[in-house]
Amino acid sequence: MDVGSVGIWTAQLDLQPAARAREVAAELDELGYGALWVPEAVGREALTHAAVLLGATRRIVVATGVANIYNRTPAATALAQRLLADDSGGRFLLGLGVSHGPMVEGMLGQRWEKPYSRMVEYLDALDGAFTVSPAPAKEPPRVLAALGPRMLELAGRRAWGALTYFVPVEHTPVARRHLGDGPMLMVEQAAVLTTDPEVARDAARKHMQVYLTLPNYVSNLRRLGWGDDDLADGGSDALVDALVAWGDVDAIAARVAEHREAGADHVCVQVLDTDVSALPLEQWRELAPALLDG
Repeated sequence: MDVGSVGIWTAQLDLQPAARAREVAAELDELGYGALWVPEAVGREALTHAAVLLGATRRIVVATGVANIYNRTPAATALAQRLLADDSGGRFLLGLGVSHGPMVEGMLGQRWEKPYSRMVEYLDALDGAFTVSPAPAKEPPRVLAALGPRMLELAGRRAWGALTYFVPVEHTPVARRHLGDGPMLMVEQAAVLTTDPEVARDAARKHMQVYLTLPNYVSNLRRLGWGDDDLADGGSDALVDALVAWGDVDAIAARVAEHREAGADHVCVQVLDTDVSALPLEQWRELAPALLDG
């Protein structure tokens, strides 16, 4: 599977009517981005959404970033992955994650379990799923959402690689070390296309607000040395600037290049706006020549 060096991660397509989401996906395909990553949290069901977007595109990989393992049985996931891989000619990338305790218990009404053990059990069942449906031409790959050492090592052993999210560049060489040299390391990078620091940090803090309440992300930042002062009140300027790239096109491209130099194989850029519901199509168009050059 060729995901290219740069893709787009966006939750904004969840907010669009299906026909509009298809149009936008088709344009991202034409612009040349290697992969289109869609989440699963409070919007659309990820695998159905991926099917819609795959049907609207010809070349781009459509990836779940990530599908919540609490939302469907391993067998259902395995069968859906097989069908999407077959129908799309191998353009579907299954990203899996354990979500977060507050979401699993508060939103889904399920019991939160130890993330590592829960993922191992899920992967075992996924690999053991039975089907009589036709096999895709190639075995479809999967990646795991991973931040800490154990989950990254698991991704290196049991998946094509890992997707890291809400991380500064300093996390990327750490992730590469635990993942190993062979597996794919894919990194999400949030970005605001503006040279105004006040506007950029306002958009960044709106984005960061929820994530700074979730233990998985906070624990990861603490492992990297960020302290209470950095994590309080929406994040210090230093933390905001580390997590969210901002500036002109060259500045965003430079941050992507930093991740690549630190060991990332693929960077999926999440463009932010002060209007959290805005579809950043103009920014995606403006960024494409710089991010995809060569």
